[in-house]
Amino acid sequence: MDDELLLQTITPTTHDLGGFKVHRTLPSRPRTMVGPFIFFDQMGPAQLDAGTGIDVRPHPHINLATVTYLFAGAIDHRDSLGTFATIAPGAVNLMTAGSGIVHSERSPADERAAGPQLSGIQTWLALPERHEEMDPAFEHVAAADLPVIASRGATARIIMGSLWGRTAPTTTYAGTIYADIALDTDGAVPIDADADERAVYLAMGDAALDGMALEPQTLYVLKPGIAATLSSRSGGRVMLCGGEAFATPRHVWWNFVSSDRDRIEQAKADWQAGRFPIVPGDDKESIPIPQVPKTVSYP
Repeated sequence: MDDELLLQTITPTTHDLGGFKVHRTLPSRPRTMVGPFIFFDQMGPAQLDAGTGIDVRPHPHINLATVTYLFAGAIDHRDSLGTFATIAPGAVNLMTAGSGIVHSERSPADERAAGPQLSGIQTWLALPERHEEMDPAFEHVAAADLPVIASRGATARIIMGSLWGRTAPTTTYAGTIYADIALDTDGAVPIDADADERAVYLAMGDAALDGMALEPQTLYVLKPGIAATLSSRSGGRVMLCGGEAFATPRHVWWNFVSSDRDRIEQAKADWQAGRFPIVPGDDKESIPIPQVPKTVSYP
């Protein structure tokens, strides 16, 4: 069954960040990308201690777009464009780095006293070469503005792209599909075969693909052209991602993604020299460039 459905199964690298864990499946040694998706992290689920929160200090990106999507909790986003936006469950924050952007992510002040929840998915999308150096941009799409499909005990929110006959309003730069699928007990939903590359990821609960049980925090890359049915015995939460296959490789080093290794070297030098813009309202601290980054692409 596995050979009929799957190209690859990617198990996570898990980092304990003190109070919560992050499970990373992309990039990995077996595979760097699925469609435009070049980074796939699950944050939590976690209940943080009272009086604490997440504090991701200002840091830079180039030549990619970040997509933040929450199951629970809230995050305050600030960036060097002057954006301030609080993301809540079911909404999407799309930040396009292009030629370069700096941002921070922190728990809202009003959630820290009781101890905030944290549960969600953060992904990065590689940009097509023609868009890599575009002007930076930020877009927030509210949960109410994303299409929701409900049938057979399943509810699917389309985060990006077109699925099941509906299209999300979220900007895409390459062919992209991305959806949050909530399965009730004995729920099921079809996984169409249209996209060049597709993967499913069990975030919580249980689920199976054509009867093949899925392991949590694992990315399953489907064979092209294969349609399948996603189902659950007792309820689960599954992310579907993928899209257009990129003809040229992308390189990843820390927070930088590019088709050009020299461009990444330039970004490293620019961050060290203070040539990136500041984040208004959050300019007192920043994350230094690491000697050995946790996020890298592989030869």
